[in-house]
Amino acid sequence: MIKIKRAYESVSDDDGYRVLVDRIWPRGISKEKAAINEWLKEVAPSNKLRKWFGHDPAKYADFHEQYLKELNDGSQQEAFERLCELNREQDQLTLVYGAKDQEHNQAVVLKERLEQIND
Repeated sequence: MIKIKRAYESVSDDDGYRVLVDRIWPRGISKEKAAINEWLKEVAPSNKLRKWFGHDPAKYADFHEQYLKELNDGSQQEAFERLCELNREQDQLTLVYGAKDQEHNQAVVLKERLEQIND
């Protein structure tokens, strides 16, 4: 099972294996408080794509498409394969992200893609 959670939300027992999927560590969160099992910064969108997107909901459809392309063809491919491996190994996987927008971010795209692969 895969879920997504903001880094600023409280850690819970049912989070399972927590993977930070941001290129940048969330501001103001200590490593102890974040309780991250693994930081896969390489799976995050490229800096160019991240800056262009700027978490603008109007750009989300294009961001989604370009990010999937990066996951398949870009430097994120190896890190995404690691995420797929973790998803197969863990009963519960939580993708942790720092963005304020809970509907328009890379963790949403990653969760959708991982669930497609599992179907």
